[in-house]
Amino acid sequence: MQPESVLAQLNNLPAMSNVLRPTLLLIGACVLLLSACSSSGPSVTSAPGPGDPGAAETVFPPAYQRVVEPFEVLKEDGSAHLLPFLGGFNVPRPQFYDIDADGDVDLFIQEETGSIVFLENTGTVGNPRYVWRTDKYQNLDVGEWYRFVDLDGDGDVDILSEQKYSYVKYFRNEGSAEEARFVAVVDTLRDAEGVPLFADRQNIPNLVDIDCDGLIDLFIGRITGTITRYESVGMDEFNVPRFKFVTDNFEDIEIIGEAQTRHGANTLAFADMDGDGDQDLFWGDFFEPGLLFIRNLGSCAFPSLRSEPEPWPLNNPVETSGYNAPAIIDYDLDGDLDVLFGVLGGAFNAIRTTAENLYFMENMGSNEFEVRTNRFVDMIDVGSESIVKFADLDGDGDQDMYVMNKIRPETQKDSQIFYYENVGTASAPSFVMRGLSNFEATYHQNPEFADLDGDGDLDVLLGKWNRDLSFFRNVGTATSPSFELVDDKFVSLTRGQNSSPALADMDNDGDLDLFVGEASGTLNYYRNEGSATLPNFVLVSDKYNDIDVGRRSFPTLVDIDGDGDYDLIVGSELNGARLFMNVGTAEEMIFEDSGKIEGVRFQTLVTPEFVDIDDDGDLDLFAGGSSGGVQFFENPSR
Repeated sequence: MQPESVLAQLNNLPAMSNVLRPTLLLIGACVLLLSACSSSGPSVTSAPGPGDPGAAETVFPPAYQRVVEPFEVLKEDGSAHLLPFLGGFNVPRPQFYDIDADGDVDLFIQEETGSIVFLENTGTVGNPRYVWRTDKYQNLDVGEWYRFVDLDGDGDVDILSEQKYSYVKYFRNEGSAEEARFVAVVDTLRDAEGVPLFADRQNIPNLVDIDCDGLIDLFIGRITGTITRYESVGMDEFNVPRFKFVTDNFEDIEIIGEAQTRHGANTLAFADMDGDGDQDLFWGDFFEPGLLFIRNLGSCAFPSLRSEPEPWPLNNPVETSGYNAPAIIDYDLDGDLDVLFGVLGGAFNAIRTTAENLYFMENMGSNEFEVRTNRFVDMIDVGSESIVKFADLDGDGDQDMYVMNKIRPETQKDSQIFYYENVGTASAPSFVMRGLSNFEATYHQNPEFADLDGDGDLDVLLGKWNRDLSFFRNVGTATSPSFELVDDKFVSLTRGQNSSPALADMDNDGDLDLFVGEASGTLNYYRNEGSATLPNFVLVSDKYNDIDVGRRSFPTLVDIDGDGDYDLIVGSELNGARLFMNVGTAEEMIFEDSGKIEGVRFQTLVTPEFVDIDDDGDLDLFAGGSSGGVQFFENPSR
């Protein structure tokens, strides 16, 4: 069957979708072969099953390695994602800096509290090529914000950041301009009188020599819409900078948004945008849909920023959901300043910018700027709270990829399924985005694919935002699926929302049993008291084994240690993915808490998915999460 026909069948589903899940991986050979489960024990998609002749010994625990560009992933127009598995952005806070002094600017982006993503520029001057290096640059804990600045005047850059809660941490560069090495010197900078500097943690301050006197000035936006100014008085005896308080009402600026009634969280950035030799000001505010521009009407030595704040660009303002964080640079080296800004999401429907939130504005001259892209870092990003799953729905022997979101950013009326066809092979995957689809008109859809009626093709058990699971029977074939709703309340939880199903034959009796995660973080277990052709899920426990991962449990069942029985891995909102190893048998499961998957840095709201994507006999790991993208962790164990 051609990939277009698979997508056509998906588009015929009743209404909407957030997830297409390959329980193939988990249900073992039964799903791989599109037949009912046998009693021979579990196996994993494309991986040798327990007892397979010639199967290599499973190395446990697996040593997963994060890879951002493991194989080609094409967009619908045929162009390639440059960093497909970077993981998505919801609240990107960008900064440019040539951190290795090689003549081109590198890119730093804060997405999560406490962490900086580092993208090294490996291209050439004027032709940048960004390569992911780490999600947590030098393992620095920067709180809610960070700023690069040479505070000690030694020619290399230092870092200021937020110290919990709302103080200012100082990282000194004790390396060099070519090889930075940041060391936390003090967790609270102080003013000239020894009083700790306070900066509301939701506001992003900035530093610049505003009056060209050779002393750096520190500007902190306040929640009242005003700006506090401090001026450096040099270093103390410990080589730590001190700042003299100047004013709480810098230039009498007061930003009031939304019909002149509300103040909000804010960001500050300075740059000489009009080329007259002094520093102009950009202000991003929670209650402003775009950036505000305040022109400096004075001079370098005698600044005057008392001009009226204007929406920017001046001739054609860009409006987002608000709370925008700019980084300003001559990106294309044409002699004028361009602007990259992240959308953190303010008062103007933050859901709609969960995917399109990193704007690059090219300076065309004469106060004219053009939006070149609102996805400056090119990757899979479907919005927020993504789920990734794999299944061979076209029966061609390789795993196709499905990525789902919590809610459609454009309309907020439903969630979506993004279908990526594997046009490569089982051992050398290559994906092409073929289009969007859905199952039901609801949110947080989370389908589990399995042959529930024993007819040799994949059906769907659909979790969703509420407590009910829907059953869709495949009335097509194993190579040309067509799904028909049988029962939208096929299984109902006793409590909780965000139902998350996982199917496997847990007692080796030839039919599929059911685990369901939900919002509270506990697990529901249903034994199949029916058969492989007519399932009847009977609740055994709605707090199975007293497992509780905190919030938003997301169960996955695979034989991760290769001992012939299913193990349980549970994703969570804040506690990563926990391993519950089966120390029982294929017939009688006994789960033992074995802690988190080590060496893997997940996002919050992690949704793990295991599949042997390269057909090398071990399970690789994909994960969705809060930022709406997909992370990939290769298993190099074999």
